Amino acid sequence: MRLLPLAPGRPRWGSARHLPSCSPALLLLVLGGCLGVSGVAAGTRRPNVVLLLTDDQDEVLGGMPFSEYSTTNCQRGLQREELRQGYLRTYLEPSRTPLKKTRALIGEMGITFSSAYVPSALCCPSRASILTGKYPHNHHVVNNTLEGNCSSKSWQKIQEPNTFPAILRSMCGYQTFFAGKYLNEYGAPDAGGLEHVPLGWSYWYALEKNSKYYNYTLSINGKARKHGENYSVDYLTDVLANVSLDFLNYKSNFEPFFMMIATPAPHSPWTAAPQYQKAFQSVFAPRNKNFNIHGTNKHWLIRQAKTPMTNSSIQFLDNAFRKRWQTLLSVDDLVEKLIKRLEFTGELNNTYIFYTSDNGYHTGQFSLPIDKRQLYEFDIKVPLLVRGPGIKPNQTSKMLVANIDLGPTILDIAGYDLNKTQMDGMSLLPILRGASNLTWRSDVLVEYQGEGRNITDPTCPSLSPGVSQCFPDCVCEDAYNNTYACVRTMSALWNLQYCEFDDQEVFVEVYNLTADPDQITNIAKNIDPELLGKMNYRLMMLQSCSGPTCRTPGVFDPRYRFDPRLMFSNHGSVRTRRFSKHLL
Repeated sequence: MRLLPLAPGRPRWGSARHLPSCSPALLLLVLGGCLGVSGVAAGTRRPNVVLLLTDDQDEVLGGMPFSEYSTTNCQRGLQREELRQGYLRTYLEPSRTPLKKTRALIGEMGITFSSAYVPSALCCPSRASILTGKYPHNHHVVNNTLEGNCSSKSWQKIQEPNTFPAILRSMCGYQTFFAGKYLNEYGAPDAGGLEHVPLGWSYWYALEKNSKYYNYTLSINGKARKHGENYSVDYLTDVLANVSLDFLNYKSNFEPFFMMIATPAPHSPWTAAPQYQKAFQSVFAPRNKNFNIHGTNKHWLIRQAKTPMTNSSIQFLDNAFRKRWQTLLSVDDLVEKLIKRLEFTGELNNTYIFYTSDNGYHTGQFSLPIDKRQLYEFDIKVPLLVRGPGIKPNQTSKMLVANIDLGPTILDIAGYDLNKTQMDGMSLLPILRGASNLTWRSDVLVEYQGEGRNITDPTCPSLSPGVSQCFPDCVCEDAYNNTYACVRTMSALWNLQYCEFDDQEVFVEVYNLTADPDQITNIAKNIDPELLGKMNYRLMMLQSCSGPTCRTPGVFDPRYRFDPRLMFSNHGSVRTRRFSKHLL
């Protein structure tokens, strides 16, 4: 299928007339914000960038296994735990994992970040953070609904013009290509429908609403195209691969390009390609230490899970785990095809390739069958692999990074002055290039606004209103007061998570992940009260931060300065963190 650029009356993308239709002096003026590319020699073409984004792919439970593995545990559904360098890693058998080619072609050819986090463990808020480089309290997308600002008119008016792809296109002259899932409510009639194409995209090939594999509708530069259920022409992951290769055939050879490819996998309904539907038949969800145990001393939503889980729930989550892996095999094929094409066209050595996910996932941890949304590592930690010019192969970085760093990093690669943005994240480019004596952050913010139903779920009549996602066996994964914020801290001496809930209890959870990597024991009542106060204060600071103030030293940073007077209101009472109920 031949792709056309957004404006049908423009010259072909392969034409030398594209973009330089203005005078050279005017072109320099338009692109002036991106001409000083750090580390790129004068006269050298600016690097291309590809961002591969999967949907609900975890890192902790084997969604992106590392390169060292046990030999038989994957088949048994068990895991071998190994404590290295103060961090617990989980390894699975390499011959029975779904992303071998991706790890070989990206991870082993570049750098793997072992401590990559999302600021919210839910699709739309996390994707909005990627696009804007901002925490949720600054881009105001709080859930997957229009009312939660997911692809709403407000989002389109305020945030879309300032996303990093919009800056790449308008200020840096990049060709910009999008294919796949954008935001969960994209295409909604109340928000412009499929005719709406966000600012900054030269080619737009976006899925209507949430992930599907068949029987979906795409917006192709603002025009709807329906797909059915014929594998050879409709399977979405393969369609995204084909249209991405098509773009590489027809793009201009005179400007750098940015591609964002957002696959449906491994999101439900977990529909694998026909050739992969029998894969991993002997694989089960990992039985790690927090699998199928009661969430003692945790927030009430975790405590309400039924322990032990029923056999039907365990069978359901095992099947889901297996099917998720099956869908990732097609993603692995997409990655291989894309990199081979870049190599064939001579673009690979001048292209940065990022591979990550919008959030993690759980399958039976603390007896929660399947979902995301929770504050624990399995839901907030994601894979992040990067290869590109100047990146040495086979590296692993323990630096604490978040998906709000992707936008600043890609703009930095393009040579854009990050001081001109309002982004909360940091550029990873110094890490990618192996900078020594680098001053880096020691904490990131995680925030989530819970959702519930105003009425009782008719399939679970024993449950009160206010809960949601109560499946299977009426175990609820969310509620109105599952609203929380956390400081995730990593330093030379500390590996800590501090969280507060917005409920009547003002419930607090604290975990020492060096001693307790599975987050089984909440130490909130045993930790030093002075440290608890500092973490509370740091959480308040991050929840109100914007831009540079989001990058100030954390509690365990030697540069940190704590003023206890700021812990009290004008009336002398202890100040507590305030959660925003209405962010729009």
